[in-house]
Amino acid sequence: MSSALTDLLPCPIVQAPMAGGVSRPQLAAAVSEAGGLGFLAAGYKTADGMYQEIKQVRSLTSLPFGVNVFMPQPEYADPAVVDVYGHQLAGESGWYDTELGDPDSGRDDGYDAKLAILLDDPVPVVSFHFGCPTREVIAALRKAGTLTLVTATTVEEARTVAWSGADGVIAQGIEAGGHQGTHRDSLDNDGTGLGLLALVTQVRENVEIPVIAAGGLMRGAQIAAVLAAGADAAQLGTAFLPTPESGAHLMHKQALTNPLFTRTEITRAFTGRPARGLVNRFLREHGRYAPAAYPQVHHLTGPLRKAAAKAADPQGMALWAGQGHRLAREMPAGDLVEVLWAEAADAVDTLAVGRAS
Repeated sequence: MSSALTDLLPCPIVQAPMAGGVSRPQLAAAVSEAGGLGFLAAGYKTADGMYQEIKQVRSLTSLPFGVNVFMPQPEYADPAVVDVYGHQLAGESGWYDTELGDPDSGRDDGYDAKLAILLDDPVPVVSFHFGCPTREVIAALRKAGTLTLVTATTVEEARTVAWSGADGVIAQGIEAGGHQGTHRDSLDNDGTGLGLLALVTQVRENVEIPVIAAGGLMRGAQIAAVLAAGADAAQLGTAFLPTPESGAHLMHKQALTNPLFTRTEITRAFTGRPARGLVNRFLREHGRYAPAAYPQVHHLTGPLRKAAAKAADPQGMALWAGQGHRLAREMPAGDLVEVLWAEAADAVDTLAVGRAS
């Protein structure tokens, strides 16, 4: 790994940025204080909301942290299919006694305004999801003193990230909870994602920049495995979701290990983009009808998800979770970083002893 990134990671554990209020300043700061790299999620926030959270993290720690930004989305979704899906959701609207959201509430997530703030008052690391920024943006952030990471779900996307000049690539396997960070969404790509170990190995052999592995990682032994496969660090999201510093809804935290939720599935039901979540009633009833229309579907279902959360009804919430959700442990985020790294070291020692005997 490049010395610049090594300096930021005494422990090669990155806390995944989880949008929707999960990645609070308290979580990012706790992870960074423990030697990992904590992240804020700027997605779905205003530019000022993002900046206020940056200032909160700075008040909690002097150590490096990152901010994740969603890339603007192209206008290729057919409004007619969004309207059809809206009719499909009419029963949900009645059930939760709330109107559907406006699907045309914006598709750039305030990208330019957020980028302006990050250039004016730089943070140590900025990562990007749902696409790769231009070489000019990467260069501007580097000039400001910021390291950049970009999510990739295929070798081709990883090559694009390397070409852009980014300091590292986040190789996201199909096991990951939440949204897949594909650079261009297409129904043709549904179900074609690679598992993490296969993806990391191929990305490592095709790009020379540092690789951060993400997807389904819940134990230190798994971290050791991806490091052995060629990753320079591991990014975990679901593992940090049940920590007290996480802003996840209590029902979401409890659902991770609730026997009622037996599996995860990649769905477009809540946002119109592929995202892995616990299978609940909403996903089962609407997943097959959801179009490839992000962020229109995200805006459309927003009031429904908020109403479900207010009613403490996990059957109507977007319960994002990776395939390893059953391995979730409830403990402070800083303790979790220490436990994970100790487990990784133990795994390496066990392997070494086994080979020597």
